[in-house]
Amino acid sequence: MSDLKDQLKNLFPDHQPPEEEPTAQEKSDVWLQDDPIICKYEKRKGKPITILEGYNGADSDFKKLAKEIKTRLSVGGSFKNEQIIIQGDYRDKIMEILKEKGFSVKRVGG
Repeated sequence: MSDLKDQLKNLFPDHQPPEEEPTAQEKSDVWLQDDPIICKYEKRKGKPITILEGYNGADSDFKKLAKEIKTRLSVGGSFKNEQIIIQGDYRDKIMEILKEKGFSVKRVGG
């Protein structure tokens, strides 16, 4: 390993190797807010849905979050009116995912 580093130093004498920083927590790609995200359950047209609302960051971040939740749970859903609507009652799993990412979550209803 050191031979390779020596060879690279000979090839690129001006290069400064990056200093390795200890990363205790991975940086989230979405903005984390102080207020909790509200996770509630409703029935529309006889079918259960989970609604996430109360996010006050950028819409694009909330859309990324919606996509990740839908992908991880393998369910359908949408993003409308600053709400994420997930098909089915997945409150517990969604709250777990959001807590993993560092959000505070408040469960409302049912």
